[in-house]
Amino acid sequence: MVLSKKVKPLKKRTTLARKLNTPQVAGYVFILPFIIGFLVFLALPILLSFVFSFTDYNILQSPEFAGLKNYKNMFTADPKFWKVFGVTFYYVIFSVPLRLMMALAVAMLLVKNTKLSQFYRSVLYLPSIIGSSVAIAILWKRLFASDGVINGILGFFGLDSQIPWLGRSDTAIWTLIILSVWQFGSSMLIFLSGLKQIPVALYEAAKVDGATGVQNFFKITLPMLTPTIFFNLINQLINGFMAFTQSYIITQGKPRDSTLFYTVYMYQNSFTYNKMGYGSAMAWFMIIIVGLITLFLFKTQKYWVYYEAEG
Repeated sequence: MVLSKKVKPLKKRTTLARKLNTPQVAGYVFILPFIIGFLVFLALPILLSFVFSFTDYNILQSPEFAGLKNYKNMFTADPKFWKVFGVTFYYVIFSVPLRLMMALAVAMLLVKNTKLSQFYRSVLYLPSIIGSSVAIAILWKRLFASDGVINGILGFFGLDSQIPWLGRSDTAIWTLIILSVWQFGSSMLIFLSGLKQIPVALYEAAKVDGATGVQNFFKITLPMLTPTIFFNLINQLINGFMAFTQSYIITQGKPRDSTLFYTVYMYQNSFTYNKMGYGSAMAWFMIIIVGLITLFLFKTQKYWVYYEAEG
């Protein structure tokens, strides 16, 4: 009897150990740090920002419920809000298509494997890694300064070398757009992957029919790449609306708020003017706008995105 009582707990421990030693449990253990990080650093702040958007909250004092006051002020009592939204929308409308076109053009040049193709891909991908850093923003600011390299190059060729690139409303925003286009590396790699998935037999058949390179691009390459274009477009649109460092470091929103991005103005309201409730309301408005644009693209993809599996 004594032996049987000692064996039963051992069997229970063995069964429990077997259950814990399953691939499912091991998987949950490995993803547990991500789940904790997601809940603490992403899900919880998002939920709190939604609550704060209905309050008067200056960070230093406890939030007070204000209903829809922040949203009403945002739409009707803050003239800078619509200007900032327009500046951001202008930036996205021009920077995203130009970046995608540049990425696709370079990807088509690098699609053939050569001895140096891996080197070129690595070098051209670097701007996507370091392009949003403070160091690059400061460097870009110096390039387009009145006594910077860009004006120096123009002066070398006998052109106007006194252009205040960052001091004029019509040129300052384009310095930021050019910086965005320069960061085409991530989209380029995705396009490279998409180009390699296009069957070579399609080009061989087109060659037999006498198709030109331009016809190949518009009749084969572009239609077959539409899923990749759609994926890149969604990602770059979201990144465009989230742009922050370029405006905050290079121009500080000057001149006359012509380069003041939405995220920078939201940051100013939240942490400079201590209007965290108003800043949270701005954040949720942007989430809704980006969500609606994304939904529109998903609803319209059936008209221009070609999926081979669907015929």
